[in-house]
Amino acid sequence: MLEVHSVSKYFGGLAALKEVDLRVNEGEFVGLIGPNGSGKTTLFNVLTGVLKPTSGKITFLGHDITGLTPDRICHLGIARTFQIPRPFKTMSVVENVMAGVLFGGGQAVRSVDAGQEALRCLNDTGAKVDEATMPVELGVVGLRRLELARAWATRPRLLLMDEFMSGLNVEEISEAASMLKRVRDKVGLTIVWVEHIMGPLMNLVERVVVLDYGEVIADGEPLTVSKNERVIEAYLGAE
Repeated sequence: MLEVHSVSKYFGGLAALKEVDLRVNEGEFVGLIGPNGSGKTTLFNVLTGVLKPTSGKITFLGHDITGLTPDRICHLGIARTFQIPRPFKTMSVVENVMAGVLFGGGQAVRSVDAGQEALRCLNDTGAKVDEATMPVELGVVGLRRLELARAWATRPRLLLMDEFMSGLNVEEISEAASMLKRVRDKVGLTIVWVEHIMGPLMNLVERVVVLDYGEVIADGEPLTVSKNERVIEAYLGAE
């Protein structure tokens, strides 16, 4: 589904990504991990068109998407969540999700149908809201659900999730993990998930890719990757 070929991203002389190769098959659930500053969010920004790669090529479902704008990439079927939710504060929760329905999928949708679809997306994430609920009324978990619903509303084939569980307590993490598994199993969605909370990620994903200083240092099953010496050194340092 997704192929990243030798992608690099430089900011001046700083290499945020260096010759990154990544392949994601349809239906896979892939974890993307690495220490702070390893290039995870930069890779997401390159994949979604927020940043243009300095070099390399990205293909999605056979289309060359290298350097395309975010709206065109979204219309092709890639959506993402952000580490820090930033909903439209003057719009209701339902209207926030309607924006994804109306503009994200690249197809004409009536406002009435968009409202019904927005409620369905919110229901899929387990959000307990009505048409009058405003983002300011939501707690941390509610904002995470809204962030997922907004991305889900664009009808993606591939979902990129950036630290979906950041700021949640133990009970909320367990609840979020169950919700995420339920949403994925419902449609067989392909997911690449960046996360610092290792427990839920290692229990849910099928494969883990590790970045360090902008380079891929490991790619494999969670248990194998967790025992990789380069991965342990990247997180804990050498003896």
